Amino acid sequence: MQWIRRIVVVAGAVLLAVLAVQLGIGVRFVELSAIDLIFLPAVVVAAVYWVAALAGVARYARRRPTPSRRSPPVTVLKPLCGDDGQLYDNLATLCRQDYPTFEILCGVRHHDDPAVAVIDRLVRDFPGVELKLIVDDRTIGTNLKVSNLANLLGHAKHDTLIIADADMRVGADYIAAVAGALEDRGTGMVTCLYRGVAGAQLGSKLGAMYINEWFIPAALMGTWIEELRHAFGATIACRRDTLHAIGGFEAVANHLADDYLLGQMVHRLGLRVALVPYLVDNVVPATSLSALAVHELRWARTFRTLRPLSYFCSLFTFGIPISLLWLAMSVGSPLAAAAVLAHVGLRCLGRLVLARAVGREVRGRDAWLVPLRDVLSFLVTLASFLGRTVRWNDTELYVHPDGRVEPRPQANAAGRAWEGSA
Repeated sequence: MQWIRRIVVVAGAVLLAVLAVQLGIGVRFVELSAIDLIFLPAVVVAAVYWVAALAGVARYARRRPTPSRRSPPVTVLKPLCGDDGQLYDNLATLCRQDYPTFEILCGVRHHDDPAVAVIDRLVRDFPGVELKLIVDDRTIGTNLKVSNLANLLGHAKHDTLIIADADMRVGADYIAAVAGALEDRGTGMVTCLYRGVAGAQLGSKLGAMYINEWFIPAALMGTWIEELRHAFGATIACRRDTLHAIGGFEAVANHLADDYLLGQMVHRLGLRVALVPYLVDNVVPATSLSALAVHELRWARTFRTLRPLSYFCSLFTFGIPISLLWLAMSVGSPLAAAAVLAHVGLRCLGRLVLARAVGREVRGRDAWLVPLRDVLSFLVTLASFLGRTVRWNDTELYVHPDGRVEPRPQANAAGRAWEGSA
């Protein structure tokens, strides 16, 4: 990882030097306008953030998970809904675990769910794995995934529980790594980050870029600024008694960000939420740009609701869009143009650091996607402030300020739609 540190140091030094030269040129040759005085600090803040974030990701990449010593029996809960074409391969990785005793419980709400055929095939292909399908349409709240989990929990044989989203793919050492982190009795919950695996389609590439080049750095920066007090949906592991102590899945049945809140509730018990240095794979399916934007808008409005201050501050990490705005509003200022070039350069160099850290390769000819991805993320962030509705599995939901969700009310008799709708 020595070369990663060198790239980070060089990229940071080059960018800060460019910004210093910009400021020097501006002060010496150009009278800074009001627009310059507004945007220049913002692009400097964005540059500092990215240099720090890249250094943090490089440090995270050096860590290794501690395998389980006691190897307690584990139940993996997999709530399912449909088949995106990747479900078999995703679940097959769970069936290939190098772990002595575990069971996999897969839950659907209806017998005609396309996931049922996938589970039947897996049962035939992995006869030595304890894999069960649970069909139960019992509903305990608005969040149907949580209802699915609550139904699965009643069938779990073991007290060490791992909850993993259906679109995640793991290595053979996954259960051992996660269970090992939970052996400390002071740890109440274990969670993992995930990396995006892109297909050939543009929407898939941009979706994976968001995960690898925005989500991972931002999540790690958050854990270093303050103690981790929430979980990530890629993996949540806890003991049955801990889950019971926070009120079970019923406590988050009406919330969109169930993973976040479960970790928060465990932290309130005085137990630690541990981030295991283990990345699971999220295979991003082929999707249109509009569908990708709708999906990311749901994430954005959820996070904005849960952490409004830090979410607002994230606006100042968009160095490329901010520099482009500066360039447009200043009608071609040389100082703004230099800022655009500096931030594009930093982000393109940063891609190499991030790709190596998460174990993915990037192609040089895809560098043009970097400004496109950043502008799209910036627009989604701005749009998240313009409403409280999200679309999830073809259902439109209204997100309350406390994170609870309910089906979006229709327009009333007077024809006035719900205020703030998307």
